Amino acid sequence: MRVTAVSPHLDDAAFSVGGTLAALADAGHEVTVVTCFTRSVPDPEGFALACQLDKGLPADVDYMALRRDEDAAAMAVLGATPLHLDLREAPHRGYESAAELFAGVREDDDVWEDVRAALTGLPGDLWLAPQALGGHVDHLQVLRAVAGTGRPVLWWRDSPYVLRDPDAVPGPELPAGLTPLELPQDLDRRADACACYATQLGFQFGGPEQMRTALAGLPEVVLADAGARELAARR
Repeated sequence: MRVTAVSPHLDDAAFSVGGTLAALADAGHEVTVVTCFTRSVPDPEGFALACQLDKGLPADVDYMALRRDEDAAAMAVLGATPLHLDLREAPHRGYESAAELFAGVREDDDVWEDVRAALTGLPGDLWLAPQALGGHVDHLQVLRAVAGTGRPVLWWRDSPYVLRDPDAVPGPELPAGLTPLELPQDLDRRADACACYATQLGFQFGGPEQMRTALAGLPEVVLADAGARELAARR
């Protein structure tokens, strides 16, 4: 079976369903993680530059190239193939503060259409994608792009947002009629893969050991539509 996970950023899939992806790969399935917003932008300014500097990285470092390398290492741990789309993150699309990242999608931001177009030609029998817990605009855009494809999808709980707010509400585009499902998962491999994202661990968790502690108590419960549940049962 071909399994395709659609990740907004270079770490979301590993943080959220890395254990499930590792177990699917171990079971012999072909696992691909498509990360949407990975474009390098030369000479970042304003909020985009601040997002780099607050992680201790100088302005002249190609931040996204560094993150793509981290992702490649993480995917090797999980047994998955990385695929990086050349789309810009929200700070490079006109969102100018952390508050704006969580204040809803701008009316002039239609990047979900680019995500949908990029996914159209990709193979995949079973798909995974974010519920957009926490309301980050990039997650909302990916949810919208995947929800309209008609494909069988397992919708993951966005980590670390679900750790910060267990009652977080999914994005409004999440389909109705979904039911919870837990597949086999290798949570130790998830932690090892997440440790590859060195630029993010301090910002998101406080450090690598704090990451391992935080994720240790987070089982990967997905929401499944009927088609995805049927496919998952054949694993």
